[in-house]
Amino acid sequence: MIDALGSGLPVLFAEVSAGFVGDLAGWQWGALMFGAMIIGLSKTGIAGVGILFVALFALVLPSKQSVGVVLPLLICGDIVALFLYRRHAQWIHLFRLFPLAAVGVLAGYLTMDRATDDTITRIIGIILFGLCAFQIRKRYGARPGADSAVEPRVFPLWYPGLMGALAGFTTMVSNAAGPIMILYLLSMRLPKKEFLGTGAVFFLCLNLFKVPFGVDLGIINADSLHLNLHLVPAVLVGAAIGRLVVQRVSQRVFENAALIFTSLGALRLLVG
Repeated sequence: MIDALGSGLPVLFAEVSAGFVGDLAGWQWGALMFGAMIIGLSKTGIAGVGILFVALFALVLPSKQSVGVVLPLLICGDIVALFLYRRHAQWIHLFRLFPLAAVGVLAGYLTMDRATDDTITRIIGIILFGLCAFQIRKRYGARPGADSAVEPRVFPLWYPGLMGALAGFTTMVSNAAGPIMILYLLSMRLPKKEFLGTGAVFFLCLNLFKVPFGVDLGIINADSLHLNLHLVPAVLVGAAIGRLVVQRVSQRVFENAALIFTSLGALRLLVG
């Protein structure tokens, strides 16, 4: 891997070519711009919409390539979120999650290195369906009369490690670990600012950890970085909008839309 990185890094600093950027149709640019805005929205407080951008990028771009294009955009959004909420991060959860999250990233890297693009497409589709099911179960599966805000919850010692490993694998193969972490952080009953700050630090560290693997796999390259330059402004716009409307717009509306459109996107990925 190190040798491959050594030979691949110069490509990142070579003259950037238009690549697939020039081949995108108008509707594809619109979908990618909207997906980039969703990344910003998901990082600044409108949790639950994060799974939507995964489907949008995977529908427009080849599945493996979409993972590489999204990663720098996520890092951009993570930096904005870190600036806004860094003082509220709860480091104890990061220490519990990150070691096995790193193991999950390694497992995802090995999967990406050996699987075909069609296989990755279906993996992403299955993951998205599973995450939608998690979200639906979380919302509508509570026992009648139970108050989830006060109902006692006891988690085994292995629970943080399992969630971290699942988040690491999922984020490496599809950049779709957001809902997993939402479920974990909500289960810890973190107040909103602590929730956002902890998630910002965790994902920035995890996404930076993934960069060398993305370079080695060839999914982060001159063409993908060229496309990133066009999409970063949309991430910043989405982050600004999310910061302004998070207190005013019903999050349930956004999450319902995310579940519907992500399920449709996952179905499209699975059926080809």
